[in-house]
Amino acid sequence: MFPPFESADEDGLLAIGGDLSISTLTTAYKSGIFPWPIENFPTLWFAPPERCVLFFDDFHVSKRLKRDLKRCDFEYSIDRDFTSVIQNCAAPRSYEESTWILPAMQRAYIELHQSGHAHSIEVWQSGELVGGLYGVSWGAYFGGESMFHRADNASKAALIFLVEHLKKGGATWLDVQMPTPLFLGFGAKEVARDEFMALLGNSLSQEMSFFA
Repeated sequence: MFPPFESADEDGLLAIGGDLSISTLTTAYKSGIFPWPIENFPTLWFAPPERCVLFFDDFHVSKRLKRDLKRCDFEYSIDRDFTSVIQNCAAPRSYEESTWILPAMQRAYIELHQSGHAHSIEVWQSGELVGGLYGVSWGAYFGGESMFHRADNASKAALIFLVEHLKKGGATWLDVQMPTPLFLGFGAKEVARDEFMALLGNSLSQEMSFFA
């Protein structure tokens, strides 16, 4: 279905076109590939030469953030409102002109959620959804896709909750795809594609269920 990941260009672009069906997305993620849609353009598929991952042994939460979170009185849930989470993630930020989480992307991941392979973390404050994230999972692998916040530190709180949840289930790392300042601040780092594929293969071979 996809070319060998080694044939991706220097930016990681591997293929153009194709659908966002459950079977296509499953094949992509299990092959170390992820989609990056652009409005009015065929879907782009990436397998970058370096991948940003967060090893839980390197996960670091600053004292200041821990202190701030204690004052937030957040409550957390898993898969309580996947649709609202992805819709909030899709809403353009003030510094963005558009979103890559297009309506077709939202529908595809909602279907993937219904199939049991896409999951959300919700952060609540006084009964209101104020933050969250969603991602995909097979075996011991979890790949983060996007996050949002409507209250200070709510997306960071969702990430911390996710890491703790995955660690309890036996996972040792998290795929965050891109080296953003937020993830790097938590201890994420880039690894070569070959190393990432070895990590991915090992995780896929493990029979785990983090979201039963």
